[in-house]
Amino acid sequence: MRAVAIDAFGPPEALGVRMLARPDVPPDGVLVRVIAAGVQLTDAAIRSGWTPPGAQIRFPQVLGNEFSGVVEHVGASVTEFRAGDEVAGFNLLECYAEYVVAPQSQLAAKGPSVPWRVAGALSASGQTAHTAFEDLVPGAGDVVLVHGAAGGVGTVFTQLAVAAGATVIGTASEANHDYLRGLGAIPIAYGEGQADRIRDVGALVDVAFDAAGHGNLRTAVDLVDDRDRVATIVDMQLAQELDCRVVRSRRSAARLADLMGRVERGELLIHIRDSYRLEDAADAHRDVESGHGRGKIVLDVGDAA
Repeated sequence: MRAVAIDAFGPPEALGVRMLARPDVPPDGVLVRVIAAGVQLTDAAIRSGWTPPGAQIRFPQVLGNEFSGVVEHVGASVTEFRAGDEVAGFNLLECYAEYVVAPQSQLAAKGPSVPWRVAGALSASGQTAHTAFEDLVPGAGDVVLVHGAAGGVGTVFTQLAVAAGATVIGTASEANHDYLRGLGAIPIAYGEGQADRIRDVGALVDVAFDAAGHGNLRTAVDLVDDRDRVATIVDMQLAQELDCRVVRSRRSAARLADLMGRVERGELLIHIRDSYRLEDAADAHRDVESGHGRGKIVLDVGDAA
């Protein structure tokens, strides 16, 4: 099979297409022919030298941690899926490839009307946002501040909070303000003076979620009284200093299925800002590392037919 792998840690140029053996299928495993694979900052961090907890890096190492595709073969103990099923799923690694194996506990059925790229880019950012929503419990009457509201995680968290009845204030570049209004949020330009601009909205902030970093937690703690309702997914050291929460995604098939259902019902928008071929994975990494643009980046791996 064709796969994107690294032979050593390095810059985006370290990524290249390799011909590798298809993975073996254990009794609880599901072999999926990949249609689309999401591209994450986490993938770029691994490429650069970071090893996720619980992972072992073995060169040539295939990257990628979320995907959509069609079930090709199932292990002997698999009961929930069969060949031909359309699925979305997640793995710690190995997803930038024409075939990936995942346990059935890391798969969910793809909604029939959900596009392949959306399904392939749903798990990582979606489940992180879903976990943060579960931890911070924004609800009707709350005013919620989201830093990085136009990004992959921020977009999902914003929509979950709006759907729960909260008023959402989202920081983003001015180019993304109309996009945030379309999600039901009040956009605020980030950068110097943002705290005053948030106060000018005229509502006390109850919850703050930081999906951007760059010291935005300092703005959050100036605006929110209860630091147990202030959380970040990126600025762990500052969160410890300020006694705020750190959100670490608790991924599960059930959480992915809930998100898939929301997309299928039109309750959740996943914006795909660009897609790349496997051969152009280095460009995809440069894009995701740029920190610019809204929504998600995907690799087009295979055809649905």
